[in-house]
Amino acid sequence: MEQWSPRATGALPARPPFDPDIRRALVERDDVVTGLAPEDIPALRASAVQPPRDAWTLGGRFDDREVETVAADGAGVHLVVLTPADRRGPFPVLLHVHGGGMIVGSAYDVLPDLGIPALELGLAIVSVEYRLAPEHPYPAALDDVFAGWEWIIREGAAYGLDPARIIVQGVSAGGGLAAGAVLLARDRGGPAALGQMLVYPMLDHRNDSASSHQMDGVGAWDRRANATGWAAYLGRMDRDTVPVYASPALAEDLGGLPPTFLDVGSAETFRDEDVDYARRIWAAGGDAELHVWPGGAHAFDALSPDAALSRDARDARVRWLRRLLAR
Repeated sequence: MEQWSPRATGALPARPPFDPDIRRALVERDDVVTGLAPEDIPALRASAVQPPRDAWTLGGRFDDREVETVAADGAGVHLVVLTPADRRGPFPVLLHVHGGGMIVGSAYDVLPDLGIPALELGLAIVSVEYRLAPEHPYPAALDDVFAGWEWIIREGAAYGLDPARIIVQGVSAGGGLAAGAVLLARDRGGPAALGQMLVYPMLDHRNDSASSHQMDGVGAWDRRANATGWAAYLGRMDRDTVPVYASPALAEDLGGLPPTFLDVGSAETFRDEDVDYARRIWAAGGDAELHVWPGGAHAFDALSPDAALSRDARDARVRWLRRLLAR
């Protein structure tokens, strides 16, 4: 991946423009996180609002259950299980991993939005309430995601889930956890995923790509916020010995992965690491679909849900899922 080299003149880098709708949202919204310091984490958590049950069940169109399983270290893991109401399974499953920079967020965060395409495609959702950093550094969150996956394999059939058709899906930090879980499953010889959907994933703890420097101080989740998230997740770990399952961009071999969907904005920190991940999947002979959305800041579809760019991104994700399920 291209690394940043300061210009001899010391001039600021040119930046890709934001889409007009996204730029407007960045200016008008008061909940945009650009830079973030460790001492800001409590306030960020305090500002989070969990959607009501009626929102994540889409007014009862999903049956919801809350179950518990156990991670490798014996910790309890909470799972939210949504299955289409008034339909018979077994349902293909989206194993959903929420975002939040490893430091904030819950299993319920984007379920209202995720549920709409899931219903359209006849998918169930299993969302993982993973442990947050810095209180729980690596590998706690990854272990929780993997435990959720193993629960579907072991017990999902009793809930109308199809353990042979699991799509591991994550957003931002959750995208990095999803990628790490899929690498771990590959190297352990299972479980198998039908595909992985990585939505502007957080993949590289080195935080030193050209795009991370280019977008420093602007947009959403810049490299200062990214440094805070990674420091919380990795804790006291020696940065020269970070495992690939913590920071998937470190993996030298991206062969043997399931079909992969990646998307990212052109005007965000994660652009270059995500593009490089797709490139290296292709180089290893793999199947990947990549979208770089012009003018998209990080989490642009959440910042401005009604923007044309956001609608296009959601449509592309649904089309990929539909093709994957039809194979």
